[in-house]
Amino acid sequence: MSESQQTTVAIVGAGMSGLIAARDLRRQGIEVLVLEAADRVGGRTLAETSALGSRLDLGGQWIGHGHHRFEQLADELGAARFQMHTPKTPAIFDGAQTVSPTSSPMLAANAALVGAELLSRIPLAGRWNTATVQSWLRKIPSDRARRLLGVLVEITSCTGPEQLSVRAFLELIRYQGGLQTMMKSRGGAQDSLVTEGAGTLAERLAAELGARVRTGCRVTAIRQTADGAVLDTSAGGVEAQRVIVSVPPPMTKHIAFEPPLPAERIALQRNTVMGTVYKAIAVYDTPFWRTRGDAECVLLGQPNVAVFDTSPPDGPGHLCLLVGGPAARALDDLDTDGRRALLLRQLARHLGDDVEKPASWHEKSWHQDVFAGGGYTALPVPGTSEGFYPVASAPTGRIHWAGTETAAEHAGYIEGAIEAGNRAAREVAKTITHESQTKAH
Repeated sequence: MSESQQTTVAIVGAGMSGLIAARDLRRQGIEVLVLEAADRVGGRTLAETSALGSRLDLGGQWIGHGHHRFEQLADELGAARFQMHTPKTPAIFDGAQTVSPTSSPMLAANAALVGAELLSRIPLAGRWNTATVQSWLRKIPSDRARRLLGVLVEITSCTGPEQLSVRAFLELIRYQGGLQTMMKSRGGAQDSLVTEGAGTLAERLAAELGARVRTGCRVTAIRQTADGAVLDTSAGGVEAQRVIVSVPPPMTKHIAFEPPLPAERIALQRNTVMGTVYKAIAVYDTPFWRTRGDAECVLLGQPNVAVFDTSPPDGPGHLCLLVGGPAARALDDLDTDGRRALLLRQLARHLGDDVEKPASWHEKSWHQDVFAGGGYTALPVPGTSEGFYPVASAPTGRIHWAGTETAAEHAGYIEGAIEAGNRAAREVAKTITHESQTKAH
């Protein structure tokens, strides 16, 4: 694409939201061109194949309860869905010790969570917007309860308690329908999985679009004109009638806009940050641990780790390990072997020594991904009023905004990305139809 190319709609970002918008528009006969800076599609989804031939997700993966768009997409694209193997209540381990659900630290942690749940139902501002979750945790007398609550914040929000305001955390709880929904596996946000991998769905969408998807094509500037928009990219210029930007708000600051974006949109860029999360999948011949118990647990240690049994129904065994916040960045100081040994050694205490010998090991530090910027979503920095879900999506001239953060429901999830792509496509199609009718008259 060395010379300027023309299209009706240019879509910035080949994540799930951008690809869904492109598919919807193509189905209406509207020409699209999807421009992706990375050398792959999928955005914050990413599927790989294990040494045993199974597919696994290193990015977003779960179909939560009520995520009907995601379920429908998997079915449409010929992928199988399965409910995750999960216990009624995940175990919590502090080193070699099992934390009893009736212990005083657990009772203190549960009381704090009930308080957070209740507070999330009322509008909060002022000091709640500047006070961090860390400052709230300091008031809890039990060290173990503080650590447990800290890891719940790290895993559910992908940031450290010191980087998230109390208001932002409570708004997240309210928006997602409560802590039960956020933290639960069965019937909650981590209910089901796609056997072929959620990232595979993005690959199949891109395959349908064919040459209309350009990877390794970074958009550096978007200039709006009287009758369209011109995009400068690393592979040449693109002229379009309309533009859909589907990348998360903090990442749009890498694009020069002319005329400049409105003040509220600039504030959204400046006052949001991408989350920090490390994810690993260990693959085994079988889910051998099930002979002695369930794998789903929270490990309080160095680092804190959330563990899930994501094994497909017919095998092999998959263990998903998540580390969020500053602890995820601390893992960057180790090499792959060091990270694997550190994480699986903690788990071996509870699942047996065989857990330290996976057939293959897959990992992704999303905060090191220069194109995604982090995972899994954008978050408001303490003290600001921007970045709360759903973030603003009103068109800016000829520029329309997609991405999971703009979803009216399930923002931050793949379900939200699909919804936002559908909505942006409807906006654009309606505008193009109106403009065509106006010209005809």
